[in-house]
Amino acid sequence: MTDMRSSHSQTATAPSGTWRITRLDTVSRVALAAFGVIVVLLAFLPFVFAAPAQNVMTSIFLLVAMASMWNLLAGYAGLVSFGQQAFVGVGAYCLLVLVRAGLDPYLAVPLAALASFLIAIPLSYGLFRTRGAYFAIATWVVAETFRLLVITVPALGGGEGATLPATGYDPVTRTALTYWTALVVALASLAGIWLLLRSRLGLDAAAVRDDEHAAFALGVSSDRARRIPYLVSAAGFGAVGAVLFLSNLRVEPASIFSVNYSANAFFMALIGGVGTIEGPILGALIFYGLQFYLSSLGSWYLVILGLLAIVVMLVIPEGIWGWASRRTGAVLFPIGYRLRPGRRPPAAKDGENR
Repeated sequence: MTDMRSSHSQTATAPSGTWRITRLDTVSRVALAAFGVIVVLLAFLPFVFAAPAQNVMTSIFLLVAMASMWNLLAGYAGLVSFGQQAFVGVGAYCLLVLVRAGLDPYLAVPLAALASFLIAIPLSYGLFRTRGAYFAIATWVVAETFRLLVITVPALGGGEGATLPATGYDPVTRTALTYWTALVVALASLAGIWLLLRSRLGLDAAAVRDDEHAAFALGVSSDRARRIPYLVSAAGFGAVGAVLFLSNLRVEPASIFSVNYSANAFFMALIGGVGTIEGPILGALIFYGLQFYLSSLGSWYLVILGLLAIVVMLVIPEGIWGWASRRTGAVLFPIGYRLRPGRRPPAAKDGENR
């Protein structure tokens, strides 16, 4: 009996010297350091490049934020929504109201995000009574309802839309401030999602996504695990809408409440990799490249996007980054713990107890 216990103890403790549990390995540490350097360089871009380059990067930052926020819903909370454009519109029109009230437009962006967050709270109690495809359809109906409501309000410009009031900034300064605001929105979205998913709530959301009944049996509050990601996503899309308004200087209900925002976010998350932090970033870069080079093709551009989405779903359903990560084991922004090889303990010298 004693020999069996000794053997079992040696078997159980042997891996402790050769394996370790970690979140950040060498690859992720290097990636985070490189990401920090890139952010610093991007912050100085307006001092080097003119308005056209700043406008391009502003668009990419907003695409990254939208793709990441949609991925938070679908990839981690299991909520497929085609109505997030509702909060894009809410953020834009909240900015319009705040600027008309005399607030600085760039200080109004976080308030527009907060307004989207607060509006999403009562909406969530009704939407979460639905599941699956019914939830996706219900979110789209909410977005269309918001669009129709805005059209009926003359003070907001009705169906013709409205123009951003004079901000007091010259075009060069306004372009740079809009660029920096978009950069902050993108960084806040990525950092917020990363921290959220590394918390207990992130584990709860993933558990509910995989099996709601099993998660409930283990004491996980499914409503809370879904509602908080939904509210965070609403705030993110609201901030994107506000920055879009600052960039375009005009807002119209037909465009700002367009389902294309949700469809594009879905496409970017899908081809990049749903359920990863890195996937939406890669998907946003790919989508912008396709949009830049193929949008002149007219309807064929949409056909190519559809075919690409179908190919990705059939061949690499985990997305381009998901496939690459599975093949290489590389995770740049890990959210969970992983088992990694560690150093072997030094061999005992002759004569020493082993």
